[in-house]
Amino acid sequence: MSTKVTTIVEEMARPYLDAHGFELVDIEYVKEGGNWFLRLFVDKEGGIDIDECGRISEYLSAKLDESDPIAGAYFLEVSSPGAERPLKKPDDVRKAVGKHVFVTTYEPVNGLKEFEGTLESFDGDTVVVRVGGRSHAIPYAKVASARLAIVF
Repeated sequence: MSTKVTTIVEEMARPYLDAHGFELVDIEYVKEGGNWFLRLFVDKEGGIDIDECGRISEYLSAKLDESDPIAGAYFLEVSSPGAERPLKKPDDVRKAVGKHVFVTTYEPVNGLKEFEGTLESFDGDTVVVRVGGRSHAIPYAKVASARLAIVF
């Protein structure tokens, strides 16, 4: 059900987001406690501010009210993906080359399942992350999750 909801919501939101120069980073439709949450993570070049999130939320709320594709009550949230932005699509990973990332894998690669370091390269099949003085070539098919990471 959650995949169907996120697909419908993406189709509704995409025209507005594209027309206004926003990038849809991710959509979640999840149950937390007794409540359902529909969350859109949106960004743009130079970052997104709270007023822009509010305008996107108002637009999408009106569209959702028109067609009512979601049964039951839910909370709609529109926000920035934040400093630790998820890298969901191959293009997200390409754009992150040279940045500090945190990558987890489904199974060990070089004896590890977590890699935090500089994303050296991505050719579509292999993610190369430099951790300390060592580069790790990780098959993209084995990546469970990837996100930008804050360096302290």
